[in-house]
Amino acid sequence: MKTNKLKMIAYSAGSLGTALLMQAFNAKIRYYYIDVLRLPHTWVGLAMTIYAVWNAINDPLAGQLSDRTRTRWGRRIPYILFGTLPLMLCFVALWIPPFRVDAGQAALLFVYFLLIINLFDTLWTVVVLNWTALFPEMLPDLKERAEVSAWRQVFSLIGLVIGVALFPMVQEMLGWGWTGVIFALIGGASLFASLLGSFEHPEFSREESLGFFVALRETFRSRSFRYFLALNLFIQFVFELLLSTLPFYREYVLRAGAMEETYLLGTVFLVSFPMLFLWNGVTQRIGSRQALIISCLVFAVAVLPLLFVESLVPAIIVMAFAGVGLAGLLMLTDLLLADIVDEDELVTGVRREGMFFGINGFIIRFGIAMTSGVQTLIWGLTGYDPNLDVQMPAAVLGLRLLMSAVPVLAMALAIAFTWLYPLHGERLVRVKAEVETLHAEKATRLGTE
Repeated sequence: MKTNKLKMIAYSAGSLGTALLMQAFNAKIRYYYIDVLRLPHTWVGLAMTIYAVWNAINDPLAGQLSDRTRTRWGRRIPYILFGTLPLMLCFVALWIPPFRVDAGQAALLFVYFLLIINLFDTLWTVVVLNWTALFPEMLPDLKERAEVSAWRQVFSLIGLVIGVALFPMVQEMLGWGWTGVIFALIGGASLFASLLGSFEHPEFSREESLGFFVALRETFRSRSFRYFLALNLFIQFVFELLLSTLPFYREYVLRAGAMEETYLLGTVFLVSFPMLFLWNGVTQRIGSRQALIISCLVFAVAVLPLLFVESLVPAIIVMAFAGVGLAGLLMLTDLLLADIVDEDELVTGVRREGMFFGINGFIIRFGIAMTSGVQTLIWGLTGYDPNLDVQMPAAVLGLRLLMSAVPVLAMALAIAFTWLYPLHGERLVRVKAEVETLHAEKATRLGTE
């Protein structure tokens, strides 16, 4: 059954809200509580460490909960329908804390901050994981999956721009509280709009589900999934590394101001928008695995010149070429994961999108730790000194390596694991045919046709 294009776009619109809310949180929450509210940075660091641990743990837990949910409305949709409003309210609560340091309420503000960021993350995980888990179930066809993946990334990039670039402008005009309200309304509206294009197959909600530890065992038993986790970890590592190193590279290598950093990021995003639909066509022609290998290669070749550029204009040109590869990296990994869910259904007999997306969310968190470790190592070896306005040549070289050679090496490893990824070609064709037959049997057996 083909999916209506308007429904596909409506579902994809949810990506705007998911990106906007989390990117605004990541970009501004530390600054707000440390610099504006004056909560001691060590306290904020402690709260964020606890948050990071919970952030990793709750992904597989939420995935298993989703897979085992049984309601008349389905497994995934109720979490989006009933979880979005609490998520919006929680996002607003982040920016209107009832306690103040100057009123002697630092301890209360710390407790509030700790609780509210973990509640926000829990709600965001539950809503977004279930929204994401609908993707493989609704769209069994590669053509539709590729098209929706492209639209999802279009909305995601819009959400990223709004959440990172427009948040400071709105906050300057209206204040923190009203900015939180406005962004919550935009994010919530997009998630509610996604329900207009969302549906579930009722037969999957009637299946017997696996217990938590059995589900974990079966998930990691998938050879396709293990290779996917490795390749996706290195891709996410590159994203984290480039975004977190760019401010230092801009200041100490390019000797440019903060506005110029916006130009660099803006170039990447602007080029990525149309390139998403180019990769959509490439994927439909040669398949997800081959397209991902090419996009990794394009991205690696594009960022390599950052080892040599010394001024803003050449860096912008490099970022434009990087945007071509980035678009493919953004849209293709979910396509591979959707195929893995299909393959797993043939092994376990049940669809388990929640657990696969949850474990993937857990594993890619290690990309943040890898980024911190690599940065710390290279900065230590090259003598980076944050107290210097002009870094020594060795430290400048270290920043160049972090923006070029290290990402190229990580992309090479991602290409290697993608090459070893087994679910492609005739094997994938066979899996698709067997899954289609299995779905027809389930529908007949459970009386849904």
